[in-house]
Amino acid sequence: MALYSGAFCFHGVPTVTLESLRHKQWAVRSYGISRSRVVSKSQLKVKVKAFSGDGGSVESNDSSLVVCFGEMLIDFVPTISGLSLAEAPAFKKAPGGAPANVAVGIARLGGSSAFIGKVGADEFGYMLADILKENNVCNEGMLFDPGARTALAFVTLRSDGEREFMFYRNPSADMLLQESELNYDLIRKAKIFHYGSISLITEPCKSAHIAAAKAAKDAGAVLSYDPNLRLPLWPSADSAIEGILSIWETADIIKISEEEISFLTRGEDPFDDAVVRKLFHPNLKLLLVTEGPGGCRYYTKEFSGRVKGLKVDAVDTTGAGDAFVAGILSQLATDLSLLQKEDKLRDALLFANACGALTVKERGAIPALPTKDAVQNAIFETVS
Repeated sequence: MALYSGAFCFHGVPTVTLESLRHKQWAVRSYGISRSRVVSKSQLKVKVKAFSGDGGSVESNDSSLVVCFGEMLIDFVPTISGLSLAEAPAFKKAPGGAPANVAVGIARLGGSSAFIGKVGADEFGYMLADILKENNVCNEGMLFDPGARTALAFVTLRSDGEREFMFYRNPSADMLLQESELNYDLIRKAKIFHYGSISLITEPCKSAHIAAAKAAKDAGAVLSYDPNLRLPLWPSADSAIEGILSIWETADIIKISEEEISFLTRGEDPFDDAVVRKLFHPNLKLLLVTEGPGGCRYYTKEFSGRVKGLKVDAVDTTGAGDAFVAGILSQLATDLSLLQKEDKLRDALLFANACGALTVKERGAIPALPTKDAVQNAIFETVS
């Protein structure tokens, strides 16, 4: 495997784990040099506080754990909406990445979550690990790559709060996660294993994704899939459709947006139930279609319907879908029987809609994710 840093290519650079960061030194092997070169933590400016103590572990008897797999990165969000990236006077730095957003969202709602993925052995990577710990997300499955940077995304906010993205990941550390680096003990503890499609775009992360999902499924976990389409990251539209659908039939729960329905069905009407049902595979337990401020639709084998959203003034829609996913998975992790009980499922989806609505009221994804009390208060105000 080749890892790129600047203009230099390094082969065989070992990934740094949280455990190795607890020790004073680790070895980095450069291509063509048989003897290890030792790099101290002080040289790499590691923030030890992010990795000390027991804050990032999972209790062995935790039966409601949601493990989220994929990318974690830095979003740079303009301080003023409605401008292009070139016109924006300044950007707010915010932690993000859909699977990580979901993990933090679940923890902030009082649930149990863990994140598995890779970031760079750089200041941004250490900051992200710190943020997971501060938000009570288990980070045992987080890895640090000395040969690649943490991914960055610059986000253009239109005046209505909708977004366009410019990514810096050529390659970023999340793309370099290998199957051999997976924390299978953590994966097998999952009650729900959640992922997106960005981790399917390139190797070696694609193989790691498939292996992780299989291990979770074999251990009895429910598989949750949010494609989270980011078309600029794929080689072509056709490759995106093929890649997203390549793991479609392994998922038990799928969340998808109206735009993604149109994309995957090559332009068919996302509001037509017959079109949506084409995406419902035989083993699927729940298909969710998000409609932004309109709420969501739900489809199971036995019933379907719509749950209205909460009306708010949108500032930044980044992370709204992830907050919705966190809301529904936090409910399902404690009671999977919701999948068979429509009334209870509707209540859970109202909760999830409120999670998404509250998130768009602030800039950035993780900073805007709501607490359980905030969600319950918003629902109470709506119905009272």
